[in-house]
Amino acid sequence: MPQGAGLGNLLIFALPVLLIIFMFMTQRRRQREAQSVQSSLSIGDEVTTTSGLLGRIVALDDRIATLEVSPGVTIRFDRRALAGPAPTSTPQAGPEDGPSTSPVNPAE
Repeated sequence: MPQGAGLGNLLIFALPVLLIIFMFMTQRRRQREAQSVQSSLSIGDEVTTTSGLLGRIVALDDRIATLEVSPGVTIRFDRRALAGPAPTSTPQAGPEDGPSTSPVNPAE
């Protein structure tokens, strides 16, 4: 048996094992990050959900977070659905984004 065949067999078995180890390490890191975000939540924080909804936490218990999305409008979410803090900056409307201030003449 050639010497290169042993190294080839080792690579065939080692690469999938290394891939699996890498996947477990990445998953564990994500779980730690999610746990740290969950533990840092408190009432009054502005958060975003995994579906992209933005709101302010008005009530919080072990499993449920109640968000105020508009004055007087509250929504209950599973606490795991909170992705993290809301983005701090909002895009400014430019002249092309906002409504036109020039009058529209339908005759033209």
